[in-house]
Amino acid sequence: MAAWRVSSRLSITLLLALMTLMLTEWLARGTLSGFSDYLLSPTRPGGVALIVLALLFVATDTLFGRDHLSAVILLPMALLPAFLSMQKQQYLSDPLYPSDMLFGHQIGELVPVIFATRPLASICLIAGTLALLLLLGYLFVLGRRHLPTLSTTSKLVRLAVTLPLIAGFLSLMGTNGSSYVRDRLNIIPMMWDQTENYRHNGFLLAFAINLPMANISVPQDYGAEAIAGITPDAMPAGLLAGRDADVIIVMSESLWDPTRLSKTTLSPDPMPTIRANQSGHMFSPEFGGMTANVEFEALTGFSNAFLPYGSIPYQQYIRRPLPSLATFFSSKGYVTRAFHPFQSWFWNRGNVYDALGFDGFESEENLPEMDKRGMFASDEALTKEIIRQADATRDPFFFFAVTLQGHGPYEKNRYARNTIDIRSDVLTPSSRDSVATFAQGVREADDSLKALMDWAKTRHRETIIVLFGDHLPPLGTAYTETGYMPDVVATRKASVGVMKREHETPLVVWSSKRGLQKDIGSVSPSQLPYHVVRLAGYRHPFYTGVLGGVAERYAIIDRHQLVDRDDRAQPDWSTSGAAIDPLIRDYRYLQHDQMFGDAFGTARFFPELTERAGAAGS
Repeated sequence: MAAWRVSSRLSITLLLALMTLMLTEWLARGTLSGFSDYLLSPTRPGGVALIVLALLFVATDTLFGRDHLSAVILLPMALLPAFLSMQKQQYLSDPLYPSDMLFGHQIGELVPVIFATRPLASICLIAGTLALLLLLGYLFVLGRRHLPTLSTTSKLVRLAVTLPLIAGFLSLMGTNGSSYVRDRLNIIPMMWDQTENYRHNGFLLAFAINLPMANISVPQDYGAEAIAGITPDAMPAGLLAGRDADVIIVMSESLWDPTRLSKTTLSPDPMPTIRANQSGHMFSPEFGGMTANVEFEALTGFSNAFLPYGSIPYQQYIRRPLPSLATFFSSKGYVTRAFHPFQSWFWNRGNVYDALGFDGFESEENLPEMDKRGMFASDEALTKEIIRQADATRDPFFFFAVTLQGHGPYEKNRYARNTIDIRSDVLTPSSRDSVATFAQGVREADDSLKALMDWAKTRHRETIIVLFGDHLPPLGTAYTETGYMPDVVATRKASVGVMKREHETPLVVWSSKRGLQKDIGSVSPSQLPYHVVRLAGYRHPFYTGVLGGVAERYAIIDRHQLVDRDDRAQPDWSTSGAAIDPLIRDYRYLQHDQMFGDAFGTARFFPELTERAGAAGS
């Protein structure tokens, strides 16, 4: 009899979990089409979501001491975010993220739109919400009186079973690195495409995957007084008018110097142009992927070091206009344009570039058909299109391009002919093939840079060209076989020498009139705006003022260590509790102020944003 009672109670719990999962998916998607595939397909994690929900129901029942009382609590907690996600997608074409709670003002702005377009439905929604709250309160009181009470033994058994399983599941939600168990459960964090992330994993799992990114802590003592105490560049931003030099920044996908591989010889040199014009190195905060995080730093001058570990600003945080090189150059009368020969939804670039102030975004949807290398548009084709659009632009311009050709995986037959000979006694045939394919891509990226520089030399107006790699390529076992790295992925926390070895990519900063900018060293992407704005002949309170001060003292701003100009490191600077350099403190204040805070410093440090807002309102 007792076994039957336990079995029936667990069956009801499972049915409640199934109903919750089904309703959340229906609300979030607007349809139940595909739900059975999500739940039953061996390649989808719907079954995992169902089991986790059932565990949560059991654990919550235990907390309140009554069987099935959890339904009164967990059902609305699951359904409300799903409903909000559906509403958000109708108006903003994006699912709900936990980090949206950081942007309450946007939700406030969305409410009048909903009321204006659907007033009757909105009134019904408010009335229905009030009625639902009253009903839930009544059901909770009723449940406390009449639902079966759990014995102390039953509570202990339930907690002993559910809590370790729930804790184990939560440990899988981190998006950094691979997870054997997570892969076996078919939970795939698709941070680069949140629409597909929510479709594949389901609303509840995808929402949980994004939860760590919502933990934004306010810097200690941040406020209007703290921002007012920061000293901007002594020289007014508009005092130097610049030289109207055209600026082209090329972030080259996975560009890296393959001759750095140990016990391996490449012939001829795959990057002669880059090597002859190398200004230093870019110290990438990423490895093998997460291009958008490097791009975020290079365009804004802000640092991932001040954001939650594993977060992706392009996906989670850019919800309002932000200062960037695009907004700065636009304020100087420049045409600002972004280029990437892939679809605009990838990494949310279509929305992000608009928030960063670009006039236009040339993506796969509106670029002309391009020659490909394997699956990806060639660097040569993209370079030709940049030159074509530059020649057709009369005003000074700022172009920012993200290439695609160097993207992994590096399959054997991507190129009709590999021109770089790879010699190594330690590489397996498959690894040698990967290195050969990658090296050929580097050679073509180098040829494209040469073509761009040769073109710039013929122009009357000065042209500044910046080229850098976003991160090391995912060459897999080539790293371990040659002994270049102990693992197939880079170390996240190590000595300065090891970190540079595993995170440095080539950096070229060159002017057609002033030549190569030498001895920049190894710098974080967030330092790039300082070098670009300064080389273009401008002064700016943040880019040459605050960033300039940081650049004079620090080369690398990494979440695990600060590295000064003499390669001396401050490990765990952000978590050790030690006093933080006022330069870094003020830098973080301004970033938080613009991304999440009250924008106290906009008028003083980013006047171009004020100008942009005024132009938009006129």
